[in-house]
Amino acid sequence: MVTSRAAAPSPAERVARFQQTFRAIEDEVARVIVGHAAAVRKVLGAFFAGGHVLIEGVPGLGKTLMVKSVSQALGLTFKRIQFTPDLMPSDIVGVQLLTEIGGSRDLVFREGPVFANIVLADEINRATPKTQSAVLEAMEEHQVTAFGETHLLPDPFFVLATQNPIELEGTYPLPEAQLDRFHYKLVVTSPAANELKEILRRTTADRSQEARPVLEPGQEGPIVDAMRHLVRQVTLAPPLEDYVVSVIVAATPSAPGAIAPVRSYLRFGPGPRAAQAIVLGAKVSALVDGRGHVSLADIDDAIAPAVRHRLILNFQAEAENVTADDVLREIVRSVKRP
Repeated sequence: MVTSRAAAPSPAERVARFQQTFRAIEDEVARVIVGHAAAVRKVLGAFFAGGHVLIEGVPGLGKTLMVKSVSQALGLTFKRIQFTPDLMPSDIVGVQLLTEIGGSRDLVFREGPVFANIVLADEINRATPKTQSAVLEAMEEHQVTAFGETHLLPDPFFVLATQNPIELEGTYPLPEAQLDRFHYKLVVTSPAANELKEILRRTTADRSQEARPVLEPGQEGPIVDAMRHLVRQVTLAPPLEDYVVSVIVAATPSAPGAIAPVRSYLRFGPGPRAAQAIVLGAKVSALVDGRGHVSLADIDDAIAPAVRHRLILNFQAEAENVTADDVLREIVRSVKRP
Protein backbone atom coordinates (compact mmCIF):
# COMPACT_ATOMS: atom_id res chain seq x y z
CA MET A 1 0.00 0.00 0.00
CA VAL A 2 1.43 3.35 -1.04
CA THR A 3 0.77 6.30 1.22
CA SER A 4 0.87 9.73 -0.32
CA ARG A 5 2.60 12.57 1.45
CA ALA A 6 1.67 16.20 1.12
CA ALA A 7 4.26 18.04 -0.91
CA ALA A 8 6.46 20.41 1.08
CA PRO A 9 5.58 24.06 0.45
CA SER A 10 7.79 25.86 -2.03
CA PRO A 11 9.95 28.82 -0.90
CA ALA A 12 7.47 31.23 -2.50
CA GLU A 13 4.58 29.60 -0.60
CA ARG A 14 6.47 29.82 2.69
CA VAL A 15 7.17 33.52 2.11
CA ALA A 16 3.51 34.13 1.26
CA ARG A 17 2.40 32.25 4.38
CA PHE A 18 4.76 34.31 6.55
CA GLN A 19 3.46 37.54 5.02
CA GLN A 20 -0.17 36.50 5.50
CA THR A 21 0.31 35.48 9.14
CA PHE A 22 2.36 38.55 10.05
CA ARG A 23 -0.15 40.96 8.55
CA ALA A 24 -3.08 39.14 10.15
CA ILE A 25 -1.45 39.68 13.55
CA GLU A 26 -0.86 43.34 12.69
CA ASP A 27 -4.50 43.80 11.68
CA GLU A 28 -5.73 42.16 14.86
CA VAL A 29 -3.62 44.43 17.04
CA ALA A 30 -4.84 47.45 15.02
CA ARG A 31 -8.41 46.60 16.07
CA VAL A 32 -7.40 47.56 19.62
CA ILE A 33 -4.51 50.01 19.21
CA VAL A 34 -5.01 53.36 17.47
CA GLY A 35 -1.89 54.58 15.67
CA HIS A 36 1.56 53.21 16.54
CA ALA A 37 1.39 51.05 13.38
CA ALA A 38 5.13 51.42 12.78
CA ALA A 39 5.90 50.51 16.40
CA VAL A 40 3.66 47.42 16.26
CA ARG A 41 5.42 46.25 13.09
CA LYS A 42 8.83 46.73 14.70
CA VAL A 43 7.73 44.86 17.85
CA LEU A 44 6.53 41.91 15.79
CA GLY A 45 9.66 42.13 13.62
CA ALA A 46 11.89 41.84 16.68
CA PHE A 47 9.78 38.97 18.02
CA PHE A 48 10.15 36.92 14.83
CA ALA A 49 13.84 37.84 14.66
CA GLY A 50 14.27 36.31 18.12
CA GLY A 51 15.13 39.55 19.93
CA HIS A 52 13.69 41.81 22.62
CA VAL A 53 12.35 45.37 22.45
CA LEU A 54 12.72 48.50 24.57
CA ILE A 55 10.00 51.13 24.12
CA GLU A 56 10.52 54.67 25.37
CA GLY A 57 7.75 57.20 25.84
CA VAL A 58 6.00 59.29 28.46
CA PRO A 59 3.24 57.61 30.50
CA GLY A 60 -0.23 57.27 29.03
CA LEU A 61 0.58 56.57 25.36
CA GLY A 62 -0.78 53.02 25.30
CA LYS A 63 2.53 51.16 25.47
CA THR A 64 1.23 48.58 27.95
CA LEU A 65 -1.97 47.98 26.00
CA MET A 66 0.03 47.51 22.81
CA VAL A 67 2.18 44.79 24.38
CA LYS A 68 -0.84 43.03 25.87
CA SER A 69 -2.65 43.12 22.53
CA VAL A 70 0.38 41.66 20.72
CA SER A 71 0.50 38.76 23.19
CA GLN A 72 -3.24 38.14 22.76
CA ALA A 73 -2.96 38.15 18.96
CA LEU A 74 -0.07 35.66 19.15
CA GLY A 75 -2.00 33.47 21.59
CA LEU A 76 0.97 33.22 23.98
CA THR A 77 1.17 33.45 27.77
CA PHE A 78 1.69 36.96 29.09
CA LYS A 79 2.95 38.39 32.39
CA ARG A 80 3.40 42.00 33.43
CA ILE A 81 6.01 43.17 35.94
CA GLN A 82 5.65 46.68 37.30
CA PHE A 83 9.15 47.91 38.08
CA THR A 84 9.38 50.13 41.17
CA PRO A 85 12.32 51.33 43.30
CA ASP A 86 11.57 48.70 46.00
CA LEU A 87 11.29 45.75 43.57
CA MET A 88 13.71 42.93 44.38
CA PRO A 89 15.29 40.42 41.95
CA SER A 90 13.44 37.58 43.69
CA ASP A 91 10.16 39.32 42.86
CA ILE A 92 11.02 38.73 39.18
CA VAL A 93 12.81 35.37 39.13
CA GLY A 94 10.99 33.54 41.92
CA VAL A 95 11.45 32.42 45.52
CA GLN A 96 11.99 29.24 47.50
CA LEU A 97 9.20 28.42 49.91
CA LEU A 98 9.29 25.96 52.80
CA THR A 99 6.57 23.48 51.87
CA GLU A 100 5.32 20.37 53.60
CA ILE A 101 5.26 17.42 51.20
CA GLY A 102 4.38 13.89 52.32
CA GLY A 103 4.92 14.65 55.98
CA SER A 104 8.33 16.26 55.45
CA ARG A 105 9.30 19.84 54.88
CA ASP A 106 11.34 20.88 51.88
CA LEU A 107 12.23 24.03 49.99
CA VAL A 108 10.24 24.32 46.73
CA PHE A 109 10.99 26.88 44.04
CA ARG A 110 8.00 29.01 43.08
CA GLU A 111 8.38 30.60 39.66
CA GLY A 112 8.24 34.36 39.33
CA PRO A 113 6.45 36.37 36.64
CA VAL A 114 9.43 36.08 34.27
CA PHE A 115 8.21 32.56 33.44
CA ALA A 116 5.95 33.44 30.51
CA ASN A 117 6.24 33.59 26.72
CA ILE A 118 5.88 37.37 26.64
CA VAL A 119 7.02 39.44 29.62
CA LEU A 120 6.22 43.13 29.91
CA ALA A 121 8.83 44.90 32.04
CA ASP A 122 6.80 48.04 32.64
CA GLU A 123 8.75 51.21 33.46
CA ILE A 124 11.94 49.17 33.80
CA ASN A 125 14.08 52.22 34.53
CA ARG A 126 12.19 52.99 37.75
CA ALA A 127 13.87 50.01 39.43
CA THR A 128 17.42 50.01 40.75
CA PRO A 129 20.25 48.69 38.52
CA LYS A 130 20.51 45.53 40.68
CA THR A 131 16.89 44.65 39.94
CA GLN A 132 17.17 45.64 36.27
CA SER A 133 20.02 43.17 35.88
CA ALA A 134 17.78 40.34 37.12
CA VAL A 135 16.34 40.02 33.61
CA LEU A 136 19.77 40.13 31.93
CA GLU A 137 20.39 36.36 32.05
CA ALA A 138 16.80 35.68 31.06
CA MET A 139 17.06 37.86 27.96
CA GLU A 140 20.35 36.40 26.76
CA GLU A 141 20.27 32.75 27.89
CA HIS A 142 16.49 32.16 28.12
CA GLN A 143 17.07 30.77 31.60
CA VAL A 144 17.36 32.05 35.15
CA THR A 145 19.53 30.94 38.04
CA ALA A 146 17.95 31.06 41.48
CA PHE A 147 19.41 29.64 44.70
CA GLY A 148 22.12 27.83 42.74
CA GLU A 149 19.69 26.09 40.37
CA THR A 150 19.10 26.86 36.70
CA HIS A 151 15.54 26.99 35.39
CA LEU A 152 14.69 27.11 31.70
CA LEU A 153 12.17 29.71 30.52
CA PRO A 154 9.26 28.98 28.17
CA ASP A 155 9.91 28.95 24.43
CA PRO A 156 9.36 31.35 22.74
CA PHE A 157 10.51 33.93 25.26
CA PHE A 158 10.18 37.64 24.53
CA VAL A 159 10.86 40.62 26.80
CA LEU A 160 9.25 43.91 25.93
CA ALA A 161 10.35 46.65 28.30
CA THR A 162 8.95 50.15 28.54
CA GLN A 163 10.86 53.05 30.00
CA ASN A 164 10.17 56.67 30.73
CA PRO A 165 12.47 59.29 29.21
CA ILE A 166 15.66 59.51 31.26
CA GLU A 167 14.98 63.13 32.17
CA LEU A 168 11.93 62.17 34.26
CA GLU A 169 12.42 62.16 38.03
CA GLY A 170 12.97 58.82 39.76
CA THR A 171 14.53 56.94 36.84
CA TYR A 172 17.78 54.96 36.62
CA PRO A 173 19.60 54.60 33.28
CA LEU A 174 19.80 51.01 32.06
CA PRO A 175 23.31 49.46 32.13
CA GLU A 176 25.03 49.40 28.75
CA ALA A 177 25.26 45.59 28.84
CA GLN A 178 21.50 45.30 29.24
CA LEU A 179 20.76 47.89 26.55
CA ASP A 180 22.82 45.79 24.13
CA ARG A 181 20.51 42.83 24.75
CA PHE A 182 17.57 44.67 23.21
CA HIS A 183 17.13 44.03 19.49
CA TYR A 184 15.31 47.35 18.98
CA LYS A 185 14.70 50.55 20.88
CA LEU A 186 11.52 52.28 19.76
CA VAL A 187 10.44 55.81 20.62
CA VAL A 188 6.66 56.27 20.95
CA THR A 189 5.31 59.78 20.48
CA SER A 190 1.97 61.42 21.28
CA PRO A 191 -0.95 60.64 18.95
CA ALA A 192 -2.05 63.00 16.18
CA ALA A 193 -5.35 64.86 16.48
CA ASN A 194 -7.33 62.37 14.38
CA GLU A 195 -5.84 59.45 16.31
CA LEU A 196 -6.68 61.08 19.63
CA LYS A 197 -10.27 61.50 18.47
CA GLU A 198 -10.50 57.78 17.64
CA ILE A 199 -8.94 56.88 20.99
CA LEU A 200 -11.68 58.88 22.75
CA ARG A 201 -14.38 57.10 20.76
CA ARG A 202 -13.03 53.67 21.67
CA THR A 203 -12.16 54.27 25.32
CA THR A 204 -15.15 56.31 26.49
CA ALA A 205 -17.89 54.13 24.98
CA ASP A 206 -19.63 51.27 26.76
CA ARG A 207 -17.65 48.56 25.03
CA SER A 208 -14.18 47.10 25.22
CA GLN A 209 -12.12 45.29 22.62
CA GLU A 210 -9.44 42.67 23.00
CA ALA A 211 -7.25 41.14 20.33
CA ARG A 212 -8.19 37.61 19.29
CA PRO A 213 -5.57 34.86 18.77
CA VAL A 214 -4.45 34.59 15.14
CA LEU A 215 -2.24 31.51 15.41
CA GLU A 216 -3.81 28.05 15.63
CA PRO A 217 -4.50 27.07 19.26
CA GLY A 218 -1.90 24.59 20.45
CA GLN A 219 0.33 25.31 17.43
CA GLU A 220 1.69 28.69 18.49
CA GLY A 221 5.17 27.36 19.33
CA PRO A 222 5.76 25.37 16.11
CA ILE A 223 4.38 28.19 13.95
CA VAL A 224 6.64 30.78 15.62
CA ASP A 225 9.64 28.44 15.29
CA ALA A 226 8.95 27.93 11.58
CA MET A 227 8.60 31.66 10.96
CA ARG A 228 11.80 32.43 12.87
CA HIS A 229 13.63 29.74 10.90
CA LEU A 230 12.42 31.24 7.63
CA VAL A 231 13.73 34.69 8.64
CA ARG A 232 17.28 33.36 8.75
CA GLN A 233 16.94 31.85 5.26
CA VAL A 234 16.31 35.21 3.57
CA THR A 235 19.09 36.18 1.17
CA LEU A 236 21.40 39.12 1.92
CA ALA A 237 23.53 40.30 -1.01
CA PRO A 238 27.27 40.92 -0.27
CA PRO A 239 27.10 44.68 -1.15
CA LEU A 240 24.31 45.13 1.43
CA GLU A 241 26.27 43.14 3.97
CA ASP A 242 29.25 45.46 3.36
CA TYR A 243 26.95 48.46 3.82
CA VAL A 244 25.82 47.23 7.25
CA VAL A 245 29.43 46.66 8.30
CA SER A 246 30.39 50.15 7.08
CA VAL A 247 27.65 51.76 9.18
CA ILE A 248 28.76 49.94 12.33
CA VAL A 249 32.44 50.73 11.76
CA ALA A 250 31.62 54.40 11.03
CA ALA A 251 29.87 54.61 14.41
CA THR A 252 33.04 53.60 16.29
CA PRO A 253 34.95 56.64 17.68
CA SER A 254 38.31 54.84 17.56
CA ALA A 255 37.91 53.72 13.93
CA PRO A 256 40.23 55.31 11.36
CA GLY A 257 38.49 58.10 9.50
CA ALA A 258 35.64 58.46 12.02
CA ILE A 259 33.62 61.57 11.20
CA ALA A 260 33.69 64.60 13.50
CA PRO A 261 30.29 64.04 15.22
CA VAL A 262 31.31 60.48 16.14
CA ARG A 263 34.65 61.59 17.63
CA SER A 264 33.06 64.56 19.40
CA TYR A 265 29.90 63.04 20.86
CA LEU A 266 30.36 59.28 21.34
CA ARG A 267 32.18 57.45 24.11
CA PHE A 268 31.52 54.02 22.62
CA GLY A 269 29.98 52.76 19.41
CA PRO A 270 27.85 49.68 18.70
CA GLY A 271 29.15 46.12 18.74
CA PRO A 272 28.39 43.04 16.62
CA ARG A 273 24.90 42.67 18.06
CA ALA A 274 23.91 45.92 16.33
CA ALA A 275 24.89 44.50 12.93
CA GLN A 276 23.01 41.28 13.69
CA ALA A 277 19.90 43.25 14.68
CA ILE A 278 20.00 45.32 11.47
CA VAL A 279 20.32 42.24 9.27
CA LEU A 280 17.64 40.18 11.03
CA GLY A 281 15.26 43.15 11.16
CA ALA A 282 15.80 43.74 7.45
CA LYS A 283 15.11 40.08 6.70
CA VAL A 284 11.78 40.26 8.53
CA SER A 285 10.87 43.41 6.58
CA ALA A 286 11.64 41.61 3.32
CA LEU A 287 9.33 38.71 4.23
CA VAL A 288 6.54 41.09 5.26
CA ASP A 289 6.79 42.63 1.79
CA GLY A 290 6.65 39.18 0.22
CA ARG A 291 10.31 38.94 -0.79
CA GLY A 292 12.96 36.32 -0.11
CA HIS A 293 15.82 38.80 -0.40
CA VAL A 294 16.79 41.95 1.51
CA SER A 295 16.66 45.36 -0.17
CA LEU A 296 18.51 48.57 0.69
CA ALA A 297 15.23 50.04 1.99
CA ASP A 298 14.93 47.12 4.44
CA ILE A 299 18.40 47.88 5.79
CA ASP A 300 17.71 51.62 6.13
CA ASP A 301 14.45 50.90 7.95
CA ALA A 302 16.23 48.80 10.58
CA ILE A 303 19.27 50.98 11.27
CA ALA A 304 17.79 53.54 13.67
CA PRO A 305 15.89 51.20 16.03
CA ALA A 306 18.75 48.68 16.03
CA VAL A 307 21.58 51.14 16.72
CA ARG A 308 20.26 54.18 18.63
CA HIS A 309 20.43 52.57 22.09
CA ARG A 310 23.90 51.19 21.42
CA LEU A 311 25.50 54.60 20.91
CA ILE A 312 26.91 55.75 24.26
CA LEU A 313 27.00 59.54 24.32
CA ASN A 314 29.57 61.58 26.23
CA PHE A 315 29.14 64.67 28.40
CA GLN A 316 29.68 67.03 25.48
CA ALA A 317 26.68 65.54 23.65
CA GLU A 318 24.50 65.92 26.74
CA ALA A 319 25.68 69.51 27.24
CA GLU A 320 24.89 70.41 23.63
CA ASN A 321 21.59 68.48 23.67
CA VAL A 322 22.77 66.15 20.89
CA THR A 323 20.84 62.85 20.72
CA ALA A 324 21.92 59.44 19.48
CA ASP A 325 19.54 59.81 16.55
CA ASP A 326 21.28 63.08 15.56
CA VAL A 327 24.67 61.36 15.46
CA LEU A 328 23.24 58.32 13.68
CA ARG A 329 21.80 60.45 10.89
CA GLU A 330 25.26 61.92 10.27
CA ILE A 331 26.79 58.45 10.27
CA VAL A 332 24.36 57.10 7.68
CA ARG A 333 24.84 60.23 5.55
CA SER A 334 28.62 59.71 5.56
CA VAL A 335 28.61 56.04 4.52
CA LYS A 336 28.75 55.17 0.82
CA ARG A 337 25.52 53.52 -0.26
CA PRO A 338 25.65 50.40 -2.46
